[in-house]
Amino acid sequence: MLSLINNVGILHFLILSAVVFVTGLAGIFMNRKNIITILMSIELILVSANLNLVAFSTFLQDMTGQIFTIMIMTVAAAETAVGLAILVSYYRNKGNINSAEMNGIKE
Repeated sequence: MLSLINNVGILHFLILSAVVFVTGLAGIFMNRKNIITILMSIELILVSANLNLVAFSTFLQDMTGQIFTIMIMTVAAAETAVGLAILVSYYRNKGNINSAEMNGIKE
């Protein structure tokens, strides 16, 4: 089992990151009506970027990418909390969170 873990290279992480990124893009383009799904897809895209940063940081033996990833995760968590708070407030006022009917939020 240990030899299998040692054979995992940067290419495996890049392929995994590309799969997660494409999954996030597909979630955005296939389901534009559900805001929660769109937010989760954006988080998947951010996770794929973080995975790339950590993979290259480990490959280059530099901690900068990993530190930057922690900062990105902190900002993403705050963004998600604010976005969900806005959605809960909107749902309490309007009764639904259909993105096609959210044109009134601009006012």
